[in-house]
Amino acid sequence: MSTAPRLAVQTTLDGAGPRPRAFVRELTEGQRVAQAFVVRERNRLSRRNGEDFLKLLVADRTGAVAAVVWDDVDDCFDLCAPGAVVYLEGQYSVHPQYGAKITVKTLRAAREDEYERSDLVEAAPLPVERMEADLRALIETVQHPHLRALLDRFFAPDSPRWQRFREAPAAKYYHQAYVHGLLDHSLSVAQAVSAVSSAFPGIDRDVAVTGALLHDIGKIEAYNDDPFAFDLTDAGRLQGEIPLGYYMVRREIEEIEGFDPELAQAILHIILSHHGSLEHGSPVVPATREATLVHAIDNLGGKLGSFDRIERELPEGERWSKFDRGLGSGAYFSKRRAA
Repeated sequence: MSTAPRLAVQTTLDGAGPRPRAFVRELTEGQRVAQAFVVRERNRLSRRNGEDFLKLLVADRTGAVAAVVWDDVDDCFDLCAPGAVVYLEGQYSVHPQYGAKITVKTLRAAREDEYERSDLVEAAPLPVERMEADLRALIETVQHPHLRALLDRFFAPDSPRWQRFREAPAAKYYHQAYVHGLLDHSLSVAQAVSAVSSAFPGIDRDVAVTGALLHDIGKIEAYNDDPFAFDLTDAGRLQGEIPLGYYMVRREIEEIEGFDPELAQAILHIILSHHGSLEHGSPVVPATREATLVHAIDNLGGKLGSFDRIERELPEGERWSKFDRGLGSGAYFSKRRAA
């Protein structure tokens, strides 16, 4: 395949003028595709005859679809590193057994004038300014001075970690995998924890809310900052987001003079146990009311976030998704929301 431009994305098939983008969710059987996508995954595989082919996962803000390249595999492989924006031409089809794919005829690097970044990158459902204001309002409700001091070290506007927290994703793929996703997820978990705390006796609301806001703080070091290809950093792969968060928070606690050791233990336990079980990556399981509450709400938030992702990617007219590893089942939608 040539890497030279083949077709301008901003013209109709007959060159008569601009045409709108066909988003992944809008593609239909047999449709010709000629536009830019961001590469999420690339895999070089072998056919039965021994020849290689390339299987990609390409995406826009509405979802992702497989794309198969049969020719000029070497050149295309080099162009298709995860996070690359490519312009491809091909045909979309849906196989009853293997699902949807684009059979690629030509592929090259996309030019900057051939796509809008906002068309390729998923966005948070709420404006970031609204989420930031809600976060600061929630922090104001925490009364214990040591916990407020700890929160300020991470979330004060002049904190060196605040900007990264504000921009980071909450995950690579399964939920809130977008810019501001970590802010969105942490805030929603903390708001729910705050609301539920009053319904059950014995819960220290300040501890639970603080732990909820900090439970995923390790992700600011565990994930990279490339919105086209979120992935684990070397530190994320070698240490994991829970240990990274634990040591980050522990270092800040040790810098706060006279910090109550019981409070420190309570917050650090929430961070260490929030995945809920050893097989899911927690070094310990929840052993306090506050840790149990944060784990439950965090788990709920992640699963509901998966429903949002699945619904965006589900073809029009479908109500059941395929099996999803994040949910452990298919997802059913009795009524579909507008994209």
